[in-house]
Amino acid sequence: MTMLTPNELELYAMPLGEPAMGEDPWSEFDKARAVHPWLAKWEGNGVVIHEYRAMRELFGRDDQLRPPYADVVGHLGQEGTPWGRFTQEQLISLPPEQHMLLRRALAARFTPRNANELRPMMRETISGLLDDWAPIGGERRKIDFEEFASHFPISVMFTLVGAPQEGIRLLRDDLEVIGLAHSYNLDLFPRIQEGIVRVEQFAADCITERRANPRRSDHVEDLLDILVRTGAENGVSDRQLVDLLMFFFIAGYDTSKNVLTYTMHTLLDRPEIYERCAADHDYCRKVIEEALRWFNPSTVARYVDTEFTYRDVTFPKDTMLFFPLSISGRDPGTFPEGWTFDPERTVEPDKRHLAFALGRHMCLGQYIARAQLQEALHQVAQRMREPALAAVPGWRPFPGAWGIRGLPIAFTPAREMEPEPA
Repeated sequence: MTMLTPNELELYAMPLGEPAMGEDPWSEFDKARAVHPWLAKWEGNGVVIHEYRAMRELFGRDDQLRPPYADVVGHLGQEGTPWGRFTQEQLISLPPEQHMLLRRALAARFTPRNANELRPMMRETISGLLDDWAPIGGERRKIDFEEFASHFPISVMFTLVGAPQEGIRLLRDDLEVIGLAHSYNLDLFPRIQEGIVRVEQFAADCITERRANPRRSDHVEDLLDILVRTGAENGVSDRQLVDLLMFFFIAGYDTSKNVLTYTMHTLLDRPEIYERCAADHDYCRKVIEEALRWFNPSTVARYVDTEFTYRDVTFPKDTMLFFPLSISGRDPGTFPEGWTFDPERTVEPDKRHLAFALGRHMCLGQYIARAQLQEALHQVAQRMREPALAAVPGWRPFPGAWGIRGLPIAFTPAREMEPEPA
């Protein structure tokens, strides 16, 4: 049998980056499936893997694929810029030995047990935000839910590293625009560069302050303590420590915020599920897992490092592959009921959602993300009663950190506080 390369196949050309794609990617992927069951192309950029099974089987090939960041920096002409330097040297771009050293050092702070220990802090954080945005009692009110949601995950991340909370106000707009970098819109990069410089300085100041004023020896280590100690014990440079802290700030902002916003958007049309979330803390966990199948913000790229063949298609070295994890959970070949939002869905082991990716780069913060989304949904449902869409939402570019840009809702504030879960 003749093995063809993607360039030799007839494939649908995805209009990635076009505004209409951000608003409705689903119809474009339907068109792609009609031409080829698991491949499409992005003109001038690479190949799109759009089938769940193919994503699952290919994405974990760490020995044949490489992270894209150094290549993307060159492709976009961003060499020598602040964003270009950070992107080429961040945690996921490090050589495997250094990457695993730092990942192992940090892993103890990202276990399910540790995430559960952080839940009281998460509850306190979301409760404080709700006191400002949805105070008890009063008349029906309107807010931009995406703006509200943008304050929560990053507040948790700042608390994890002992960073001053006023930094959120200073850096929120910077983190917002940095999250658009992988939509590959060159017009955004002057503003992205400005944001990277400010986030870098803030991270460096946090590390300098902790070294100058270490906490008591009997205090439980936070994430910043571990970073500073690991750096001293393993010869990690200050440059790498700053990059790690920047990575956590940037990664901790867009993804959880976009999932929480899209989940609210989904539940506006499912009031019975939303009402149960207010009453049933454990049910919120099921809703969040279903929400992560239903939607996640990520399209992840890789470059072929060693030529290989998969299902009679040969992928030459340096081919760029896009894995739209964001749409994988509604692949009709894997999820025939995928367009039904069902928190009670039985999940087979080989059909788990891919929201946190696979392989050696699987998201380190996945358990913290799950816990904070569950805690947020439970309290939001208690405090923002009878929510309804107040205006047409906007959409972020696809690919990139995809999701809703602006979710105007109206709701009735709760009349009294609900007790915390046991």
